[in-house]
Formats: sequence, structure tokens, C-alpha cells
Amino acid sequence: MTAIRRCRLLLIHGVTLCGLCSVVLLLLLQLHVQMGDQVAVVDTYDRENFYAAGPLHLTIVDWDNEHHRRSVAASLIAGVYVLERDRQESRDAANALAPPWWAFFHFRLLRTLVDDTDRSIFGAIFEYEPKSSDSKHPKGIPHYVIAFRGTLTQRDSLKRDIELDIHLVRYGLHKTTRGQMAIQVVRDMVAASQQKNVWLAGHSLGAAMAILAGKEIATVGTFLETYLFNPPFMSPPIERIKDERVKHGIRFAGSVITAGLAFAMSVKQPHQKSRSVQTFSTLSKWVPNLYVHPADHICSEYIGYFQHREKMEQLGVGAIEKLATQHSLGGLVMTAFGKEAEPVHLLPSACLTINLAPAPDLKKAHGLQQWWQPESLVNFKTQAYLYS
Repeated sequence: MTAIRRCRLLLIHGVTLCGLCSVVLLLLLQLHVQMGDQVAVVDTYDRENFYAAGPLHLTIVDWDNEHHRRSVAASLIAGVYVLERDRQESRDAANALAPPWWAFFHFRLLRTLVDDTDRSIFGAIFEYEPKSSDSKHPKGIPHYVIAFRGTLTQRDSLKRDIELDIHLVRYGLHKTTRGQMAIQVVRDMVAASQQKNVWLAGHSLGAAMAILAGKEIATVGTFLETYLFNPPFMSPPIERIKDERVKHGIRFAGSVITAGLAFAMSVKQPHQKSRSVQTFSTLSKWVPNLYVHPADHICSEYIGYFQHREKMEQLGVGAIEKLATQHSLGGLVMTAFGKEAEPVHLLPSACLTINLAPAPDLKKAHGLQQWWQPESLVNFKTQAYLYS
């Protein structure tokens, strides 16, 4: 039985998933049926090859240029995907396709992160190697980048990745061994780096891993520069609705219900409310870079999540949305039934970049390659949303 069929059977036979989670899982399954999260990197041998698919136009990287930084971060994640594919295909050092994805930008592979269940490579730590002409580490360039891949549909890693997708939509990613390893690796790297510049980066499921680890380290006052590509948002795809009034009405109702339930639970458990508010306030100082496509219904709800907050402020009901934005309706329901839930996707602040270029299908909209296209060919809209 394939992992995808197993997931469908779990839904059919009533595994404990809230309705919102089921919708998101079905979207993930739709994507996996098409091509898997890695999209533009591992569909074919050529697309694994940096010299066929990578950003060759970045012969000189301007580290003060956001477009360049984003492209490098996306390429390093691609390198993690191809690292795992090299392992699966038993490519030796002479035939490995992964190294150019980081070596082109003067990084070296410091360590691979290996899942303890299926031994697949799900992440990597890269170290920047300054040119010999540089007397010291150039300003603005990361010393280290910790990158996480998303789901791969190729054999060895498929079953485990799908299991983690299920944990994600059930708000339990933090309890998995991979999630705990990601947190510990980031914590240890920050401690060992001695105030050196550390970046986090992830795509799809890997972006969720980066959020999980980034949140953990932010709660103790360390705010890492972070690049999140197509991170899953646990919600029905309301962004697909074309009528703006209907869309806003649904979101308004959702905010009222979520805020009401959160308030009721806080009355019953005041200590929990105090801890939740304090944590969200602390996290607000961390402003990760979010990259989404409106046609990617796995991550597009981040657009409405942040824009709706502004609309509620304009309507004079910002207090309701301020409470609602700290909670997930699905997470509250699970908590009410005594189940531990950690909605990884909720973020107080972010610098949100939307790719406005049309995408023919979910495959392209969720792809990693869109984020390193030449600057002259992209149509991006960026806005910072700061929680206060």
C-alpha cells in the first residue's frame, strides 16, 4: 500500500483530524500525486542538475540585495533535496549532483541532518567560505545556513515524509523526532556560532520545520534571518474565493468564533492565556521572510491571514483579530478535547512576498524554482506585517 493511499484511508476511516486539517491534508495529497513538494528540483535528472536548473545568472552575489539573498537561500534548500536524491540513487562523489547547489555560492557542506526513522537526509548545515582575498568575513553574508527540504515522493523517503505531513496538519510536528532534532540542531548551532550570522531556510514541510525551530530560538531572544518558501498554512483555502465580500465575511466570522473560543478557554485556564499572550508578544520581534503564490493553496492563506488583520484594525475591531490571530480554531478544538496542539503556522510578524506571476497549476505555484528566477523576470509584491 502506498503512503498516499494510506493517508486517504486514514481520512476515510475517521482518524482524529479536524475538518480544517483534513482539507489541508487533501491539498497536500493532491500536490504529492502531481509531483511532490520539491517540484522543480527532482522531477528529472536535468532538474537536479544545478547547471541546467539553477540560478547561473548570479555569478556575483550582492548580499545587500534581497533578491540575491532569497535566490541563494532557495538554492541551498534545493541542494538538500538533491542530497537526498543522490543518496537514493547511490551516486558516488564523482557523479553526485548536489554539491554545485552550494559550492557555486562559496558554501561548503558542514553537516547533513538525517531522519532517525528512515535515514533520509532532510536538512543540512552549510558554512560560507570567504574568498582568499577577503581578510575577514564579509558583512551581511551568513556564516552558516541551516536548510530543510520538503516532501519527496521518491521511494525511500515518501512514507516518512507523508507521516510528518499528517503530524503537521494535526498540530503535532513538535512531538516528532525530526521536529525535535531540527530544534536541537538550531539551538546548538546558535550556541556554537558565538554571535555569528546564522540563517534558517526551508521549503514546504521544510519551511514548517524552520518555523518550528525559529520560534523556539526566538522565545529566548535570538531572532534568526529566515527564508520560508511555500510554508503550509493549516486552513481551508479561503483565498480561492473570488468575491471579496464573501471572503471577508468568512474570515470575519472565523475571527469572531476563534476569539470567542480562545476567550472562553482563557477564563477556564487563565495561566494558559497569560503564557500564550507572552509567547506571541516575544515572537513578534522575529520577522521571517515568507514567500507564497496565490495559486498555491497550501500556503496562500498567509495572504489573507496578514491582510485580514489590517482590515479588522480599520474596522475598529482589531482587539478581536489580535486575540484570534494568536490561535488556530482547529488547535483550540483539539485542546478543548484534551489533546496537545501546537499550530506551527501562526506567526505574529513577517515580511510577506507574493509572486504575482500566473501559474498554470499547483505544481508550478508550489515550486521552489520560481524563487530564484532572474530579477527582471519576476513580479513580486512585498510588504512587512509587524505585530504590536
